[in-house]
Parts: sequence; C-alpha cells; structure tokens
Amino acid sequence: MSEDDAGGPPTKASLPPPRAPIRFGDFTLDLDGCSLSNTDRGDIPLTRSEFALLREFIRHPGRVLSRGYLLDALAGKRPDPFDRSIDMLVGRLRHKFEPDAKQQRLIVTVPGEGYKFAVPIKAEALKLSSESESATRKPTTSPPNKQEPPRLSMVVLPFANLSGDPEQEHFVDGVTESLTTDLSRIRGGVIIARNTAFAYKGKPLDVKTVGRELNVRYVIEGSVQRGGNRMRINVQLSDAETGNHLWAERFDKPLTDLFDMQNEIVARLASALNDQLVAAEARRAEKAPTPDSMDLYFQGMAWLNKGHAPENVAQAHICFDRALIADPGNVEALIGSARADAVEGINLFVTDPAAALAAAERKLIKALSSVPDHPRGHMWLGLVDIWTKRAAEGIAECEHALELDRNLADAHANIGFGKIFIGRAEETEAHIAEGLRLSPRDTYAYIWIARVGQANLYLGRWEQAVAWYRRSIDLNRKFPYIYFVLGAALAQLGRLDEARSAIKAGLALIPTFVVTRFRTTWTAMSDDPTYQSQFEPILEGMRKAGVPEQ
Repeated sequence: MSEDDAGGPPTKASLPPPRAPIRFGDFTLDLDGCSLSNTDRGDIPLTRSEFALLREFIRHPGRVLSRGYLLDALAGKRPDPFDRSIDMLVGRLRHKFEPDAKQQRLIVTVPGEGYKFAVPIKAEALKLSSESESATRKPTTSPPNKQEPPRLSMVVLPFANLSGDPEQEHFVDGVTESLTTDLSRIRGGVIIARNTAFAYKGKPLDVKTVGRELNVRYVIEGSVQRGGNRMRINVQLSDAETGNHLWAERFDKPLTDLFDMQNEIVARLASALNDQLVAAEARRAEKAPTPDSMDLYFQGMAWLNKGHAPENVAQAHICFDRALIADPGNVEALIGSARADAVEGINLFVTDPAAALAAAERKLIKALSSVPDHPRGHMWLGLVDIWTKRAAEGIAECEHALELDRNLADAHANIGFGKIFIGRAEETEAHIAEGLRLSPRDTYAYIWIARVGQANLYLGRWEQAVAWYRRSIDLNRKFPYIYFVLGAALAQLGRLDEARSAIKAGLALIPTFVVTRFRTTWTAMSDDPTYQSQFEPILEGMRKAGVPEQ
C-alpha cells in the first residue's frame, strides 16, 4: 500500500448519495461519514487504506477475497505473490477490530486463498450500500458473479450400479459414501457433502453443469458391475470447467467379502485420486501469471512426483521456499520443504547430509505444532527419525500417521523400511506389500520396491536384491542411489562387468558419491548390532564394483 494514511479517509464529496449505516457485531460503519464506531469504544479512527479495505470486505461478506484481488481493487496493482502489503494492512485493520487479533472473529484468513469477512451484516443496510455504490463506482476488478471454485474442490457423484441387481445398491452407495469420507481428509480440500451429492443420483449428468451448480473444480464419477464371481469398478476424474477427463481407472476384483472389498477399493481410489488432484492443481498453477503460495506448493509437489533425482528435488525445494516467502503460514509448503531437505540428505545430494536432516526435523516439528493431526507431517517426521538412529520412534510416528489416515500407503512402506534398522529386515517385504496393495501404481512405488531390495541386500540375499532393484529401475531410471546398491549386490555375486556398469550409471547422476560418505551416513542410522553386521558386506560390494573410496 502507498502511505496515504496521513491524508485520512476520503472526503464526503467523493462519496455517493447518502446511504444507510452498516452494522456488524458491535460495530457501525458510516459510509457517508467515513467513520467506524463501536458500542463500547466509541469512534475508531481509520486511515484511508484501512477504510477502503473494510469497504471491500463489506461489499462481499462471507466470500474469500484473494490477495491479488485486493491488491488490484485497492491499489490498482497487478497481483504479486511477493507483495505483502495486503497482509500488513489486514493486520492493522484487525488490530482495530479485534481484542485479540489471533482469534480472527471478523476477518478470517483462509490458507492459500485469501481473506474472508465472517461476521453477519444486516441485509437491509448491505443492500442499500451495494446498490448505491454500484451506481456510482466501478472497481478496477471485481469478483465474478459466482465465486471461483476453491482449489481441490470436488464432488463424488453417486456411483452407478450396472449390475441390474437391486441388492448391490447398498454396496455401490457404500463405495460412494466411503470415498467421500476418505477424500475429505485431503488437506486444504473442499468436498461436497454426501447428502448434496446424492441429490444427483439417477439423473442424467453433465460435468460442467454439476461443477457450476456446486462450485467445484473436479467431478468424480464411477460405476460398479458384478459379473459371475468378479466385481468391476470404473472411476474417472473430470475437470468441471472444461468437462475434460483428467484420469480414469478400472479395477477388477474377485468377489469375496464385500466389506473388505469396499475398504480396499476405497483405499486405492483415495490414494490415486489424491495424486491426480495434486497433479491437476499443479497444471493449473503452471498457467497462473502470478502464482501465489499454494500455486507454488503444487508446483513443488509436481517436481517431487517426477522422481527423486537431484535436479527434481532442487526445483521442488525452490518452489516450496518461494511458497513460504509468499505465505510463511503455509504448513503444506513447510512440510514440502522439510521433505526436500530429508530427501537431499539421505540420498547424499548435499555436502552436509546431517544438517539437511536436522533442518527437515525442525520444519516438521514447527508444522506439527500448528497442525498436530497432519498425517503426512507425522509420516515424514517418522522417516527422519528412522534416518537418524531413532527407528523405533520413527515406526511409532508412521503408525500414528496411519491412525490419522488409514489410506496413507507411504506409511506402511516406511514402517517396512524402519524394520531394517532394528535388525528385522525379514519383515520389510510384508509392510511394503501392504503399501502396494493400497496404492499399486503409486508415484513412489519405485522407492518402495527398492526398499524390498535393500532388505534383501542386508540379509545377504544378493540374487533377490538384484531382482528387486531391476524392478525399481524399470519404474524410474533417474534414482541415483539404486545403482550403487545394485552394483554392490552384483559385485558380491561375482558379476563385476554388470556391477561396474551400474556404478557408472549412478555416478553419471550423482558424481560426488563415495564410499566414505555413504558409510558415515548409513552407519549413523542405527546402533543395532544386527544392522551393523549386515552393513559391512554392502560396503565391500561397492568397493569391488568400483565406487570411489573418497
């Protein structure tokens, strides 16, 4: 904001004909007198900028106004994610309204979206002021007649029963209801309630019409068909604005216990849809001329979802940190930044892995102090614990994450990973299998499969380790770490030419990889004697395969 405060509020000559005072809570706003008063405190002085901001909120009660919109409407500036003047102005206005500004009773922050005036306003006064102002002033930019759908807003329409069997109707409705419930756990998501969605049951549907009526970005549709002893489930995700299909999947399952089947179907759908919705939001964010904090967060997630190659993680880190500059309170971006730190540390992408892991832990603790029930926050803190000689605590964190979100397939995989560090590598595969059951096409399946290979590596099962590592590489050829452990296993089998080729591929992706850094990082993860004894043959294999010592 330009410092127009010394000039005071606008003069009466610049205002439209007389309007009724506007009342909200214990306050009265006189648009003609340019004054605000409180029943107990009397007149409350406002600067010109504060008055203009309050007037914008009064014009759009209960609606989320983005920082970009307010910056344009009040100052005629193009939206700028690095311009914090609106936030400062909101803070000053809150200070004059609220006994405790942290309570946010009047002006509420909507994370990643903007601000909302949340106090009821007398309808008659609002009508008079809106009609009068619209006749005399046209703002630089105004919100559309219908508010733009929020990010990650969606509806799960009732799945169609294609079996022709009325007895299957209960099962089909159960899938719809359970999927609605599970998707509601998505942080920052907005999902239409079951009762509203079921008003569309049995009606001919047009995705764009549904999107407009419910003000959502995404529509999820599906069908269930029983044939013989099998059940087929089709589902698709569509963009409600364009009507385009973004993703479709089909599940064929043997007909067993319907309740167990419903749980597995819903878990798989929820996991896949979570990833697809993030990808869709990232594509939208790429088109934004001035991305805000949440746009940058989704772009960071898109980079991570490309795989844990050094350049991908570095780009993700940049996006998350820019998101935090735009909005320091963006918990999702804070967890994303912590995740990037942790991945860079454990994969030796940085010169000081211990410092990267320590930074990740600090960020995760800070995030969880704000949002204690964040499943992925607990899961990533658990993984950092596992990587820093606290595997038992890390496993407990991941188990807590699953209590908060039963569909968090990553948490199952991380528990299996943690078992390696407490000398129970033989248990790893079962936990990874559970993660893959819930999310068989997960973005990070290549990492989970590599961890099964790692468990076999620690157990000295070189052939099995090689087979699992080859499967992982088939899914993602740009994950550097996998080539070094593959080389170690091949060397221990005496297949030195293959081993050296694997190491050459790994060094092409991360040239700084050396035995001493790997040993320092990975031996520090656990004091368990079984783990320590299993580690030495791996180092021996790396040396045979040609990994530089230092």
